[in-house]
Amino acid sequence: MQAQPLSQSYVHGASQTPLLGLTIGDLFDQTAALHGERDALVSRHQGLRYTYAELQAAVNQAARAFHALGLRKGDRLGIWAPNRAEWVIAQFATAKLGVIMVNINPAYQSAELEYALRQSGVSTLVLAPGFKSTDYLATLAGICPEIAGAPGAWRCARLPDLREAVVLAEAAPPGMRAWPELQVLARQMSEEDRACLQAAQQFDDPINIQYTSGTTGFPKGATLSHHNIVNNGFFIGETMEFTAEDRLCIPVPFYHCFGMVLGNLACVTHGSAMILPGEGFDPLAVLETVQAERCTALHGVPTMFIAELEHPRFSEFDLSSLRTGIMAGSPCPVEVMKKVNTHMHMPEVTIAYGMTETSPVSFQTKVDDPLEQRVGSVGRVHPHVEAKVIDPTTGRIVPPGVPGELCSRGYPVMLGYWNNPEGTAAAIDDARWMHTGDLATIDEAGYCNIVGRIKDMIIRGGENIYPREVEEFLYTHPVVRDVQVIGIPSRKYGEEVMAWICLKEGIEGDAEAIRAYCRGKIAHFKIPAHIKFVDGFPMTVTGKVQKFRMREIATIELDLDEVARERTA
Repeated sequence: MQAQPLSQSYVHGASQTPLLGLTIGDLFDQTAALHGERDALVSRHQGLRYTYAELQAAVNQAARAFHALGLRKGDRLGIWAPNRAEWVIAQFATAKLGVIMVNINPAYQSAELEYALRQSGVSTLVLAPGFKSTDYLATLAGICPEIAGAPGAWRCARLPDLREAVVLAEAAPPGMRAWPELQVLARQMSEEDRACLQAAQQFDDPINIQYTSGTTGFPKGATLSHHNIVNNGFFIGETMEFTAEDRLCIPVPFYHCFGMVLGNLACVTHGSAMILPGEGFDPLAVLETVQAERCTALHGVPTMFIAELEHPRFSEFDLSSLRTGIMAGSPCPVEVMKKVNTHMHMPEVTIAYGMTETSPVSFQTKVDDPLEQRVGSVGRVHPHVEAKVIDPTTGRIVPPGVPGELCSRGYPVMLGYWNNPEGTAAAIDDARWMHTGDLATIDEAGYCNIVGRIKDMIIRGGENIYPREVEEFLYTHPVVRDVQVIGIPSRKYGEEVMAWICLKEGIEGDAEAIRAYCRGKIAHFKIPAHIKFVDGFPMTVTGKVQKFRMREIATIELDLDEVARERTA
């Protein structure tokens, strides 16, 4: 989009490149035909390596096996696993059948797992034996003791739709199947018959359900189509100027759009290689993988890049093959961006913004945007996407630079929340605008800056305070390594500002020194009344800071429960 002065905070991502009218399966086959001998998928922790031709064969085999299990178009297959090659195979195999894949957070415990499986009506679950401290097999058996029967014949009282479980292991407990058994099941269907099923798919069909990590109530299942995520992956790759020569290191989780779309689909739409450093994030494994595989791109949230930069062995690794990648999930401190540009050899790293409900990216910086735009904005609107900033109270579009709620519209907006028409109606209005709940500004050149969540905005004595503004200022203090700002209950002011600060190594915390640094530089009402020095923040598995948990913890620690109850009464 050309930067042009705007009369109001509304932008439209014009593009000379048309949208792709392809299903995921057809897209994959086109790429395999063009780049069959190139690396498609490398899973270092599993010792697995596939060319596009080899991955295509594995995907088609899995699709035939899933059909033999009784899965048909519109059925739901759940996948509960960390990053593995089988996850990628399942992603493309289900798409070829029109089976809707349900992404399940690897961090889920029994109650969350049961809710997601029941709410989406999953009939077949693909699961790892476990991840970190969670025994997946024992967790599932606790929900469904009926599993001990013959595979496919048992019925679970608490999950009446579930009839099959496939374990990503060489052997499976009674009642379940092991992944290698799919090779035998695949023989029940010819490749010609499978191809006919693939040809019957339509690009507007639902193909993926992703549960949002809601802060209140139960998660909602954002339902995405082929069209949603194929095109989002394509334009993400275009913005990074991906080609078949690129090799992307993907340490972010597949269950989330960051791994599945910004990672896998950005690669497959361009014939690039998907490189997996491990099941979960480990900074050393990332550094080793980038060097060994000569990766040209790297994804992560800012905390991941910080962990890589600060690893004691960082200087041992040759990262000179890197050039680009995506940093998303939370704002990037300017000093971190400078180090990523220089020490990690990523001058073309981009910042992306979006939400699961928009497939996910709606704004992204370009590889040649100046540093100040990559730390002070989330870039400009993506091609074929519209965005506006509105007054949350009146719904009217606000002038450039004025904060309001960011709304987006266009091909990335989800089909809706699965089996939740009320939730869908609350998120998408009659004109198909997706209301993000994020507070943002759009300047006259079209650059968007996320200043916080509507619910995170602090109102102190009638003054609106945007946490991002205070965080960016505190990042300039020489002892601050990382910081998050929240509002906590106050009987006098309604809310007060609190800062959680991670200090650089070897520094002792001095709250008064931090406040003294603020005086005369930011307005007095923005200066944190409370400061807590911490080693880290409560986070989701994708690295997003859970500010609602921070508020809960602070409210208890500061004995503000009664004040909080008074404010909500």
